Amino acid sequence: MDQSSVTLERMRSFVRVVERGSLSAVAREQGVGQSTVSRHVAELEAALGATLLNRTTRRVTLTDEGQRFHAEARTILRLVDEATDGVRNAGGGLTGTVRVSCTAALGVRHVCRALFAVQDRYPGISVDLSLTDERIDLVREAMDVAIRLGPLAESSLQRKAVGRSRRILVASRRYLAEHGRPEKPDDLVRHPAIRMSNVAGSDTLCLYGPDGATSRIPVDGRLLVDHGLAAREALAQGRGIAAAHIWLVDDLLAAGAIEQVLPDYAPEPVPLSILVVPGRIRIRRVRLVVDALAAALTELPGIAGP
Repeated sequence: MDQSSVTLERMRSFVRVVERGSLSAVAREQGVGQSTVSRHVAELEAALGATLLNRTTRRVTLTDEGQRFHAEARTILRLVDEATDGVRNAGGGLTGTVRVSCTAALGVRHVCRALFAVQDRYPGISVDLSLTDERIDLVREAMDVAIRLGPLAESSLQRKAVGRSRRILVASRRYLAEHGRPEKPDDLVRHPAIRMSNVAGSDTLCLYGPDGATSRIPVDGRLLVDHGLAAREALAQGRGIAAAHIWLVDDLLAAGAIEQVLPDYAPEPVPLSILVVPGRIRIRRVRLVVDALAAALTELPGIAGP
């Protein structure tokens, strides 16, 4: 084996190809041609004297040797990142990039400002913020941190519980003037609802009343959206009634553009969590961003303790 040819660059390309499952995806990610990524993997295989990947026109899979080497390579790269981070930051300054994924509406309305504050305090930190309502694979997409709303499936990711996001029923003042104000949960059947297509069960409102009783109300409406900011705009424009996170509409409530309806009834709060890729929390810049985000999110309107 030619150990001098087992370079970090080649190891990184190999590990990312395994995580992305595609040479072309890694090439786009690294800003190089696919032939460069392919060459890195081939040179690594030649240096090791073993085939690491089975390549077909449709997918890339690990050989038995590749599985063993991938596990060790990930550990080595993590240790290199941690060592590099420690040396770079020994003088007190922080440098490097932190990649954050967040649901779009929360990111636009609140998370951006929290990240701006981190960068103002630590000018050496770069942030790559990805706003999507899809639950992406953090390892596959090379993310460090994700902010997630809703219940979480079991995974190897490290989870930091931030709290629970309260939701309330709201409608615009104009809508209520034109269509009347519901007085009890069953009245909602006669009102158009603004629903989220990417939220399971959005055709039924499950409301908890002051006596602890639960009301399950079927709702319908002509507008179905897959983005929280679109739901917010629809509310402001009087398109119907919706169950909204308080942090999404707090300014509209304060301005009187929308009003709470059926204040004695509310949907169940939604868990709010921060997820971190294993090992990344030991990187100081990542840990700092996680702590800053956790502190900022707990201060948002409508966020109750874990």
